[in-house]
Amino acid sequence: MGYRQITEEERYKIASMRGLGLGSTVIAKELGRDRRTITREVWRNRSVHDDAYRAEAACAKARGRKTRSRRNRRYGPEDYQVVERMLKEDFSPEQIVGRLKAEGAETMSHETIYKWIWADKKAGGRLWLHLRGARKQRRKRYGKNDSRGRLAGKRSILDRPEEVNERKRHGDWEIDTVHGRGKPCVVTVVERKSGLVRIGKLPTAGSKETLERTSQILAGEHHRVRTITADNGTEFHCFRELEARLSAEVYFAVPHHAWERATNENTNGLLRQYLPRGTSFENLTQKRCGQIAERLNNRPRRRLGFRTPNEDYYSKLQFDRCWAASSGKLCAPVLGSGPTAPPFPSNINGALQI
Repeated sequence: MGYRQITEEERYKIASMRGLGLGSTVIAKELGRDRRTITREVWRNRSVHDDAYRAEAACAKARGRKTRSRRNRRYGPEDYQVVERMLKEDFSPEQIVGRLKAEGAETMSHETIYKWIWADKKAGGRLWLHLRGARKQRRKRYGKNDSRGRLAGKRSILDRPEEVNERKRHGDWEIDTVHGRGKPCVVTVVERKSGLVRIGKLPTAGSKETLERTSQILAGEHHRVRTITADNGTEFHCFRELEARLSAEVYFAVPHHAWERATNENTNGLLRQYLPRGTSFENLTQKRCGQIAERLNNRPRRRLGFRTPNEDYYSKLQFDRCWAASSGKLCAPVLGSGPTAPPFPSNINGALQI
């Protein structure tokens, strides 16, 4: 039989039998309860003044404890206003909770937010479309030999300075390309310490095109570009000229060791929320690439203490948003205080448009 909470009627019986001098074993047998249940009930709801167990006071304590329990908290529409606003900026539930706590606001758990999102979806809502894995398609991966081009004279990631591995400074980047349907693709360059991303449109994944766009989007960075870590794709064969243009050193990961560029791989996964697999990048513009990058650069990250990549990279010490009132309660954010990128339109089937 499952556990049953002590009822008010039982509390009055316990108080009465204790008044007759009966012990927990006898009371438990009379009520059909375990002796430990009676002992725990008396200990939790006894008087703090004289250790006496009084039924009325015990009932009041039990009701108060139940009211204060987070499991019995009921959230209304007003509690979700800020959550909905941040969700529509494509923050994950965990990022929403972490950010609000970092800004001093009281909030619910991320599990509660997920339950609310799925309830909204069941009712025909579209909030779930803002979850980055909403349209993720999984496929089996089979091992195959590396047929990509080879290039002599590359610096191995094994020779990369240790301070780059430890993310102790700004200016160390990882680079990769993300492909859609057809020839057009994008190059993503991610700063290792902050997670800041720059995105550039490429007409094709050629080495010359990659060189020109990468040089363009990294020109005039706030911190000097020190190192760039790439995979072994042929699009990075112009790395010597890239080193000369940026006065940086380019390193290459070990083939098939994607975890050596984990920052870039993770960011590319986030990018797929806006540029899903199988989508054509033909009509994608560089302006839209910049808007997507700003979306990602204004998302709080757990490893940054729920600061955003922009705040870390540009060393901003204060939060820019006003999600929380001085009292710590949730409040509506100031209009226009979120990321600069406009909302992404969606078609009737829910697929994000470029």
